[in-house]
Amino acid sequence: MTSSLARKLEELVGRGKVFSSDSELLCYSYDATPLVSHRPEAVVRVTSEQDIAAVLELAAQEGLPVTPRGSGTGLSGGSVPVKGGIVLLTTAMNRIIEIDADDLSVTVEPGVITADLHAAVEELGLFYPPDPGSMKISTIGGNVAENAGGLRGLKYGITGDYLLSLDLFLIDGSKVHYGTKCVKDVAGYNLTKFLAGSEGTIGFFSKIVLKLIPKPRTKKTFLALYDDILDAARTVSALIARRIIPSTLELMDSVTINCVEDHVHIGLPRDVAALLLIETDGHPEVVKEEAAGIEAACTASRVRTLRIAKDAKESEELFTARRNALTSLARVKPTTILEDVTVPRPRIPEMMETIREAAAKFSLRIGTFGHAGDGNLHPTCLTDERDRDEIHRVEQAYDMIFQRAISLGGTISGEHGTGITKSKYLPQLVGPKAIEVMKRIKAAFDPEGRLNPGKIFPEPME
Repeated sequence: MTSSLARKLEELVGRGKVFSSDSELLCYSYDATPLVSHRPEAVVRVTSEQDIAAVLELAAQEGLPVTPRGSGTGLSGGSVPVKGGIVLLTTAMNRIIEIDADDLSVTVEPGVITADLHAAVEELGLFYPPDPGSMKISTIGGNVAENAGGLRGLKYGITGDYLLSLDLFLIDGSKVHYGTKCVKDVAGYNLTKFLAGSEGTIGFFSKIVLKLIPKPRTKKTFLALYDDILDAARTVSALIARRIIPSTLELMDSVTINCVEDHVHIGLPRDVAALLLIETDGHPEVVKEEAAGIEAACTASRVRTLRIAKDAKESEELFTARRNALTSLARVKPTTILEDVTVPRPRIPEMMETIREAAAKFSLRIGTFGHAGDGNLHPTCLTDERDRDEIHRVEQAYDMIFQRAISLGGTISGEHGTGITKSKYLPQLVGPKAIEVMKRIKAAFDPEGRLNPGKIFPEPME
């Protein structure tokens, strides 16, 4: 069927937009999630709304599943076509349509790279705060689908907090519009906010309007080093208790620090248990006041060394080190499994203890980093998928970690989504009635279950 499907798609959108060779299908059978791979029957790189509508209408006629995909940086299997069918690739829809400096908004297509959006608005003295770790390659459409967070989430919030309106194609090829450019809009159900984090299971974005804010006037970056990771975790609570909300509050443990230093060589000390990367931004007087509070909170939490970046270059080096955490860890072993749990901030020390206990109990090497300011941690296991016994122990360790996160009042995902990899934990987190309600909502938009099937809801799978 693949060759005949490809021909039909080429007739609709043109030959250069359809990929169907074995090597091409292999490239779109996985995302950044390890251990998960399924080949589609065809891939279509759409360039317009007309392409999207045509592909969806053909898929409806053929009864085929369709899976949306941006850059494929997802970490829960969200863009993996688990039921085959068509992958609808949006990377060529990458125009920044309008930057409205008068009304503080920007209108984009879904394939715009996040870092490109940052650069474009900052040239005008404006600011789009959400900054996922993959921002140099991830797309805005994917950010909205996963409701992506990032390093600045503590102070500025996440993608959904900046989403004003969406143009959306439903599974039958029809187009709808939700939201306006107005900051205040309570007409009807807020389907715009609902679609943030819907993981491509409700519809396909074709146009996205986002809120902007003025660019902060100044900032100050701190590097805090600790001999005990629990002291670093306690600093997070100490800062919040002092009513200080840094723009960035990031944690790296000793495993991650050493892997990063092996990779980027910026002079991070190898003998510390943990570090915090802290940044405050805004009006100069506010930054000065918050900087004093940050120093006091770190000192009270037994910081070994507290360093202030002397200039923008040094600050950027520190942030580059943090953004290279996953890349650096991934160089160590053939398989790197990055997970994503979030707990209330006062429970971070207990969560860190559990991660250490899981690593010791199952004889694993786990490096932990993350957005400690909002309780979002990324325990990352360095392993080898060819070692079946070790992979089984990895699964047991993550079971222990997820169960503990739920028991602490946390959640199974702060930003990566449920996707395939965490769907089995969702019923325990939200309960069977909530799962039933979610499935009813999904069925209202996608009655045949053809839109990004196999995601969010637990299914028997290989």
